[in-house]
Amino acid sequence: MLLKAALAHVQFETIHPFLDGNGRLGRLLIALLLCEQKVLREPMLYLSLYFKTHRQYYYELLNNVRMTGDWEAWLDFFAEAVIVTATQAVETAQQLLDLSNQDRDKISGLGRAAASTLQVHRALMEHPIATSGSLVVKTGITPATVNKALGHLEQLGIVKELTAQKRNRLFSYAGYIEIMSRGTELPGR
Repeated sequence: MLLKAALAHVQFETIHPFLDGNGRLGRLLIALLLCEQKVLREPMLYLSLYFKTHRQYYYELLNNVRMTGDWEAWLDFFAEAVIVTATQAVETAQQLLDLSNQDRDKISGLGRAAASTLQVHRALMEHPIATSGSLVVKTGITPATVNKALGHLEQLGIVKELTAQKRNRLFSYAGYIEIMSRGTELPGR
């Protein structure tokens, strides 16, 4: 199925059916094809960053397929992109799991406040940037308890308040976001 996705991507990029967005849509189609064929359960294989990181070579390979039929070099590149991207995804997932476990251990030491603080922590793992109001909705905990939990999480260094306001404060699960952001910067920026 990876082979079919690689072939479909080249065909889509060659047809270039739209005035704008062909590249983004072509890269998205890879993940959607793999989901449709049950290779992936979720469209979590994001090859776009790898292709952008190696943009010049990527374009050369696509052009070489069109001009000389050099499918082998394209397929090698595509396979390497899948390997590198999948490996990075596994490493990121492990880092997030480790962070979550470390933070849960810290929260466990809070005594009675640990249960509600753990609920807020779990909600922040799903939405790492949130308002106290959205956490109230997500957890079903009272606003006062959510705010106390956020205070505990701030003291533990798990959460950062981003807005410095009294109302409508925005909170960030900083470590989670830092892990998710690693390696997403394009070279030269």
